[in-house]
Amino acid sequence: MKISQLTAYLESFAPLAYQEDYDNAGLIVGQPDQEIHEALISLDCTEAVVDEAITNNCQLIISHHPIVFKGMKKFNGKTYVERVVEKAIRNNIAIYAIHTNIDNVIDGVNARICDTIGLKNCRILAPKAYLLKKLVTYAPVGHADEVRNALFEAGAGNIGNYSECSFNAEGKGTFKGNEYTDPYVGEPGKRHIENEVRIETIYPANLESKLLMALFLAHPYEEVAYDLYQLTNQNQQVGSGMIGDMETPMEEEAFLSHIKEKMQAQVIRHTAFTGRQIKKVAVCGGAGSFLLKQAIAAGADVFITADYKYHEFFDAEGKLVIADIGHYESEQFTKQLLYDIIKNKFRTFAVRLTAINTNPVKYFI
Repeated sequence: MKISQLTAYLESFAPLAYQEDYDNAGLIVGQPDQEIHEALISLDCTEAVVDEAITNNCQLIISHHPIVFKGMKKFNGKTYVERVVEKAIRNNIAIYAIHTNIDNVIDGVNARICDTIGLKNCRILAPKAYLLKKLVTYAPVGHADEVRNALFEAGAGNIGNYSECSFNAEGKGTFKGNEYTDPYVGEPGKRHIENEVRIETIYPANLESKLLMALFLAHPYEEVAYDLYQLTNQNQQVGSGMIGDMETPMEEEAFLSHIKEKMQAQVIRHTAFTGRQIKKVAVCGGAGSFLLKQAIAAGADVFITADYKYHEFFDAEGKLVIADIGHYESEQFTKQLLYDIIKNKFRTFAVRLTAINTNPVKYFI
């Protein structure tokens, strides 16, 4: 298939619009129309991973972490980033990163952590705002169903676990076309009154172009009247971290042993125990210290994440246990998540998981 076919599907699952401002997710090396026969999945794109792709004749590397985060002025092989990019280009290997955009979707990285440690009733810890918009349009009564269905098919009308959500009110619309018009109903130069339905529906802002195209194709009018509104509502399906419940509460020490085993962590850095049982658990793959206040406010008994600095541990203030399990350890199951996503859609496409442990952190135990 072409790279664009695969990446379009990945981005339907984790839209690039959901990545953080500092991120660089997407196609970093290669052309969208490049033909690929096999892809290699890795958490990081290192020189060893590129060599592995060459050995296995993989034309695409899909990594969680982008190899390039900021602008590069030179490619002379002085850094591992330069060497990776140069080697990939020389060997016609494309590199695609799917980072904070897959962190921020409800079935993404943090959901896989929750599944791995056995959490129930999971939800986004810090939902994002300003990702939703509202479309209002007006259609003749006889065409309202057709227009509404087209909007739903384009991705509008989803609120939480509900789909095809809209508000509809009947009224009378008026219009008068000039001599250059060819109105669907009425005559040029005469005011026309039409029984219409006002249709309101919500949609993700990143789908706006697709939604408007669907509206224009389905609507019978020569000039389509519509309004777009930016919403401040939080999107409960998109955001940072997750929180869920333990099916059976555990003592703190037993819980840390549990996550050490399930998350394959060699060591866990943690704050002092609070003396309370672990019932509610907050998680964030990678560096998640920015979510501590939200974890406390949500009533979490423990916050599992990585990359905590010494002074940041004091911020727990005995309100919960911070458990730093390591960056690689917290995100390592992202590889299997990506494999599953691709295989569920493209069952005959060859995709493999890297055999290389790219964790740069080593432990002397």
